Amino acid sequence: MKLADLQADFQQWLVHASDDAAGRLGPAAGLAVYQNNYRGQLVACLEHSYPQLQRWIGEEAFLGAAVRHIDDHPPHAWTLDAYADGFHATLAVHFPRNPDLHEVAWIEHALGQAFVAADAAPLNPAVLAEVDWETARLRLTPSLLHRPATTNAEAIWSAVWEGVEAPQGEMLAETGGLIVWRQGFNSVLRQLDGIEYEALLHLQANGSFAALCELLAERLGEEEGVARAGAFLAQWISSELITGVEAD
Repeated sequence: MKLADLQADFQQWLVHASDDAAGRLGPAAGLAVYQNNYRGQLVACLEHSYPQLQRWIGEEAFLGAAVRHIDDHPPHAWTLDAYADGFHATLAVHFPRNPDLHEVAWIEHALGQAFVAADAAPLNPAVLAEVDWETARLRLTPSLLHRPATTNAEAIWSAVWEGVEAPQGEMLAETGGLIVWRQGFNSVLRQLDGIEYEALLHLQANGSFAALCELLAERLGEEEGVARAGAFLAQWISSELITGVEAD
């Protein structure tokens, strides 16, 4: 048997417990221990990536989802750190009627991703006095991650993180947004209302502060829209979401 064939059979045994592959490898291979180690390491990887989610839904439910993920999705990258990336898709299939769980899982994964994102120094407020806001384009931190918020997942996550009783999952009255980014050496989670979430996505898409003001003026009226744009800008700068400003 060629080495490539041996490796292929061994992979088929690890991933799918293929009887045909096991027969070609032979009974002396002691295959069970390898498959147990393989699965055990992948379960441990998911537990390490989602400790708060596991605490919230319980070990049994988490293990069931982890086993399903391992069966359907073998490792796809050179590092096991990437194995947790697709777990949210498995959770969506395994728990199709639990949007709060999907959003809690996203929060936990995003916080980890933001922590290892590219570095970017926050905007120095001293440069703001010289900015021409009619042409200014703002640059957001590369660690920013976001998704729509439809449930009280942020409150659930915060409670689990703090070790207190989590509230029951419920739908929000209006869809908003969840954002995660790194501030200094800490990953930060914040829930936004719908208008701020739309504003942030609009700014991320084109960077223009003037266009942001126009958007908010259309949504809220000119006076309130411009005021909200200024308030958002101050909040985003103080939170280190904005890392640069450039002339158009």
